[in-house]
Amino acid sequence: MQHNLSELLQIEYPIIQGGMVWNSGWKLVTAVSNAGGLGLLGAGSMYPEVLRAHIQQCKKNTDHPFGVNVPLLYPNIKELMEVIVEEGVKIVFTSAGNPKTWTSFLQSHGIRVVHVVSSVKFALKSQEAGVDAVVAEGFEAGGHNGREESTTFTLLPMVKSQLRIPLIAAGGIATGRSMLAAMVLGADAVQIGSRFVASEESSAHKHFKEAVLKVREGDTQLTLKELAPVRLIKNKFYEELVALYQKNPSVEALREKLGRGRAKKGMFEGDLEAGELEIGQVAGSINEIKPAGDIVKEIMQEFQELKQSFFKK
Repeated sequence: MQHNLSELLQIEYPIIQGGMVWNSGWKLVTAVSNAGGLGLLGAGSMYPEVLRAHIQQCKKNTDHPFGVNVPLLYPNIKELMEVIVEEGVKIVFTSAGNPKTWTSFLQSHGIRVVHVVSSVKFALKSQEAGVDAVVAEGFEAGGHNGREESTTFTLLPMVKSQLRIPLIAAGGIATGRSMLAAMVLGADAVQIGSRFVASEESSAHKHFKEAVLKVREGDTQLTLKELAPVRLIKNKFYEELVALYQKNPSVEALREKLGRGRAKKGMFEGDLEAGELEIGQVAGSINEIKPAGDIVKEIMQEFQELKQSFFKK
């Protein structure tokens, strides 16, 4: 099975694991890459030397391509990029920032650059900046998100109609069926985050994984748009945010409430009350923790079977 993007990234299957903070360590990344997809380290929750250690573990545990996701809103980006270059990483996904800042630098070192966007406007700006591909992410997704609240299946065809480079779909995709739908709407590949949170190899705390399995329709909400939009499970911390919003808080008040280490507390340390629990709406359909390799296999099997069934008609 070949797609332009699969050839660009040298992967067997057009399935990319989201580089999620506190969830995407080397064990998950190598499991996905070894299964034929593309694993991404979540550098947003790593100090430079921690990232270096995870990259080195990836190189020891897979001969397949893997990459690093770097949210550009953090202060130590320069150090992270230096580690990526020094360690010979070949694929970088950037997000939450201006792609012009680092694309040329990374490409000058032979690195493929993919940027995550939430609108047609920023997809075109990313293409203009010279990125190799774009991820169009709908607001169903977990983690940091767009302010436009465009859904994945609304956003995809709008971006596809104006883009000349490969397009990756993200947000609300967790099965072969949804992968096929994204492909029909113009995607060359899919990026999947929430489904891999509930994998054996995810570095998330077991309490967070178990909380994901309990999520049902309406149990998550996009919030904190004034800082960086994020979709959260409705826990005690979320309810405290709701109460704060009723007082028309300033950006400073929201920032103070969020504090430092809130995401680590929730997803990595397993504090389900005071922690920030980032997950996508699709968590409502996730019912089992499985090995990441099995997840890739099941998604591809369902995708191929449905594709053959639908397109024979």
